[in-house]
Amino acid sequence: MRPVSVWQWSPWGLLLCQLCSWCLGSPSPSTAPDKKTGSQGLRFRLAGFPRKPYEGRVEIQRAGEWGTICDDDFTLQAAHVLCRELGFTEATGWTHSAKYGPGTGRIWLDNLSCHGTEQSVTECASRGWGNSDCTHDEDAGVICKDQRLPGFSDSNVIEVEHHLQVEEVRLRPAVGWGRRPLPVTEGLVEVRLADGWSKVCDKGWSAHNSHVVCGMLGFPSEKRVNTAFYRKLRKRAAKASARHPKSLGRPITKLKVKPKSQVGRGPIKRLLAQRQQHSFGLHGVACVGTEAHLSLCSLEFYRANDTARCPGGGPVVVSCVAGPLYSVSSSQKKQQQPKLHGEVRVRLKGGAHPGEGRVEVLKAGTWGTVCDRKWDLQAASVVCRELGFGSAREALTGARMGQGMGAIHLSEVRCSGQESSLWKCSSKNITAEDCSHSQDAGVRCNLPYTGVETKIRLSGGRSRHEGRVEVQIGGPGHLRWGLICGDDWGTLEAMVACRQLGLGYASHGLQETWYWDSGNITEVVMSGVRCTGMELSLDQCAHHGAHVTCKRTGTRFTAGVICSETASDLLLHSALVQETAYIEDRPLHMLYCAAEENCLASSARLANWPYGHRRLLRFSSQIHNLGRADFRPKAGRHSWVWHECHGHYHSMDIFTHYDILTPNGTKVAEGHKASFCLEDTECQEDVSKRYECANFGEQGITVGCWDLYRHDIDCQWIDITDVKPGNYILQVIINPNFEVAESDFTNNAMKCNCKYDGHRIWVHNCHIGDAFSEEANRRFERYPGQTSNQVV
Repeated sequence: MRPVSVWQWSPWGLLLCQLCSWCLGSPSPSTAPDKKTGSQGLRFRLAGFPRKPYEGRVEIQRAGEWGTICDDDFTLQAAHVLCRELGFTEATGWTHSAKYGPGTGRIWLDNLSCHGTEQSVTECASRGWGNSDCTHDEDAGVICKDQRLPGFSDSNVIEVEHHLQVEEVRLRPAVGWGRRPLPVTEGLVEVRLADGWSKVCDKGWSAHNSHVVCGMLGFPSEKRVNTAFYRKLRKRAAKASARHPKSLGRPITKLKVKPKSQVGRGPIKRLLAQRQQHSFGLHGVACVGTEAHLSLCSLEFYRANDTARCPGGGPVVVSCVAGPLYSVSSSQKKQQQPKLHGEVRVRLKGGAHPGEGRVEVLKAGTWGTVCDRKWDLQAASVVCRELGFGSAREALTGARMGQGMGAIHLSEVRCSGQESSLWKCSSKNITAEDCSHSQDAGVRCNLPYTGVETKIRLSGGRSRHEGRVEVQIGGPGHLRWGLICGDDWGTLEAMVACRQLGLGYASHGLQETWYWDSGNITEVVMSGVRCTGMELSLDQCAHHGAHVTCKRTGTRFTAGVICSETASDLLLHSALVQETAYIEDRPLHMLYCAAEENCLASSARLANWPYGHRRLLRFSSQIHNLGRADFRPKAGRHSWVWHECHGHYHSMDIFTHYDILTPNGTKVAEGHKASFCLEDTECQEDVSKRYECANFGEQGITVGCWDLYRHDIDCQWIDITDVKPGNYILQVIINPNFEVAESDFTNNAMKCNCKYDGHRIWVHNCHIGDAFSEEANRRFERYPGQTSNQVV
């Protein structure tokens, strides 16, 4: 079993500081915790404006004084070191010439030269502390990867003393080692200290302690352990040790003891009672039960010269309850069923990995976000446990998981950590002036170790994020690696593969991978893979099973992926559709170009051109990119198609579908929008436009910008000439063929109620497909007739 990492925080001298303004998404400096002794008491922070939480001007505190770094000789390697000092895994870029504004005070470092592998900035070469010929107009900045190192939290500053510390926690099964399915939910608690793994003395151990341990290991709750079972194991182990004194110096796994019927059949491979002096490293654990990890509890460590450890006690055994996603036995699934009844009122959106994302809550039948004011680990842990994960690893602020759209339901959420739901915590209702979506709260939860990433790998790619997909099949002793048939392999399947690999999203799902060498692997072992995109591994997707069938044979046509930590997320501004919808009778002689681009109903071919007209339902569509990566067409500009009639390039075959449906879902009219000019029409206040179609320019939608198709543009309509009066549903679907990867495809559809009387049309109740509760959506689908606008 691979150990599950927890934060490397010391149990001695832990101090949770008050929440600072920089934790809550403001542009003021953000301070990282004190670093290791290699940093010699230095502190680091990001500052400047405008910026995101993981970028900014680098400031260092030395001898109690904050200062900056000159950009002379600054490189990406130096940025890597500084991002790690700031608590991020690595750098993605750096800036010069005070991009985030000039700092104040000393310029601590100049001509900084790093290799990128240094543990501390003090190991890099420079002109010496405080020796600089620069001005603050040359201040350097960094752009870090939005992924934290273990040991850092956005919501609390934790001061640490680097003596004894609990680095990791794991569960080691007492019996059946190596044969139990993952995740392991019951076993001996082991903590990793500076000198290795140690057990914990069970004297004074409480259910609160177990709750904290289970949370760190990715489980929402704990359950009682069968102490009689383990007591018998301990007695039998003690007797075995007395009968075989020579075995005391050998690992306990060497003992051969025949268990009684209560213990189970077969040899016991892990016996519980291991009482050697160096077996125990921790005792006196006292948790309240609301802590996010064990290091925040009161702890006592055994000293090296302790002669007796855990007298009269034994190792702690903990049993955890897996969440619905990770339940492995039917009994566990039955235990989870009651929790699944009733409507879900909390969800996560926009996360690259399971158990992370923007927090959204359901109120009055509508989903909305949570403002990050006073957002902390306690509240984040309540969300994580409510959703079937463990405690929170991070409480994210400043819309780190992308901005939501629509209502913001809660602000200043305060939880004790004991609540079963976020809705049981105290909070404030807010108005639009109180908070914006740039302050949306998010979480990263602790997840149980399932080992699914060991059953898949990539080969032949230029980096670890791309390559031909290889999967492992077969049973113990007969495991082998093989390829996946490329037939029907697409973005949704690639998304699941990247998630299983722990590499985030898929930017491309490839059906041909001849340019990636697969080495000695040539056998295709899986075909017909079809995923919804929500699965945790390819095993959960539908596929052909043992009978492999490929239309195109050979390793040339096998599945491949290119993964990315970030992705775009398109969202239609539904209120604008409702406000701008109207009917126009347009003469046929003005529709030649539209007919050429197939923007009219099929019956238009039979019309008496150029006489007569077509009835068009027109509306504006404003498409926002609220993700964490720009939305770019899949095809490069070399393959864009020029349309002479309208004088523009098509960069995607189909960008949007427009449909008129009956209440039972039958399509009676349709339209489509090819992406002839995908550009940044407008952007948020602190975002600059990047894409403009004019003069064969690049096409796309920048994060924080939107593309507006006005109602008076050709093809921005649905031809309803043949539609009879009645009640209908207007449906708009963005990126319908999943040509471009997004972090969330469930919000790509918009629906409206509409009533057409043959002369006028009323459009109302427009909303994103997943913006309403399940019950509200069911009522929407059973739409009985017009209920607003006083139309009978």
